[in-house]
Amino acid sequence: MKFLPNKNTPRWIILLLDLGGCFFSLIIAYLLRFEFAPPKEEIKLALAFLIPFFIVRIISFVVGRTYAGIIRYTSTADTRRIFTVVSVGSIIFALANQLRFHFFDGLFFLPNSIIVIDYLLTIFLMVVSRIAIKVLYLELKNPDKVQKRIIIFGAGEGGYITKRTIDRDGRSGMRVVAFLDDDRSKSGKKMEGADIYHADKMAELLASGNIDEIILATPGLSASRKAQLIKDALAFNVKVSQLPPATQWIGGELSVKQIRDIKIEDLLGREPIKLDSAPVAAEIAGKRVLVTGAAGSIGSELVRQIVSYKPSKLIVLDQAETPLFDLENELRDLDQEQ
Repeated sequence: MKFLPNKNTPRWIILLLDLGGCFFSLIIAYLLRFEFAPPKEEIKLALAFLIPFFIVRIISFVVGRTYAGIIRYTSTADTRRIFTVVSVGSIIFALANQLRFHFFDGLFFLPNSIIVIDYLLTIFLMVVSRIAIKVLYLELKNPDKVQKRIIIFGAGEGGYITKRTIDRDGRSGMRVVAFLDDDRSKSGKKMEGADIYHADKMAELLASGNIDEIILATPGLSASRKAQLIKDALAFNVKVSQLPPATQWIGGELSVKQIRDIKIEDLLGREPIKLDSAPVAAEIAGKRVLVTGAAGSIGSELVRQIVSYKPSKLIVLDQAETPLFDLENELRDLDQEQ
């Protein structure tokens, strides 16, 4: 949508909002602990500790870089970072309490119950606010009327990663509506908010006309099973795509752009032929190799295989500039990992 901002929110604004959430959590913690009528002496203690409280939170947020993530693309890594940083700050408060009580005047900076309530509220507010912004952004960016409705075949790790990848990419134009799986024990359950159906419900779901695409996300799916799924999907004029092998994910992470259409070679009614790699390695290792048509489906796979045999130089040639650029980036990532 045109009115959505293209620029990310400045980090200092995110930091200020997080600190405002911390202050709000502290107030609510006092109100809950003292049943909305905190004693005056407790208010005085809280006011006296307010500056150290914010100093600890600011330092922990800056060191932990909780403000550095892009809010509309919040991930589990951001959630773990928030949990760790807030936990460290609250532990410091608890330790300061014990030091003052046992070695100074026998008083607490903050009641221990306040520290616990504040800790839980702070994590809740910071995580929920980020998720809410992410969900709102995705809804505004991809309203239902322009989204492709997706079924993921495979309610395992591959399916989970696929849905998270689609949800995280606000430009994908996709919405996962259900999972299919051959495992009957998963039927009737949910994963990431989407229903899981047994594979025998596939025809019924496709017949509704509400499905635009099926993504095969089960690694090691047999050629015969894959062919049958493709045949069933094409009978309802539904597009079929699949994930690349995990070894081909850029930087070890899947992206929506890597979800590719089924190729003609995927329709072979047989399992892949395993070759003796020793003669191939002897032929390629230390040699200069040129691959033409390198950006195509066959050429790109040849390039990936050849890289593993460590040629002295690998030259990739193709007239398709963008796919060639993507392949080059993928090879650079593989080289860095090795």
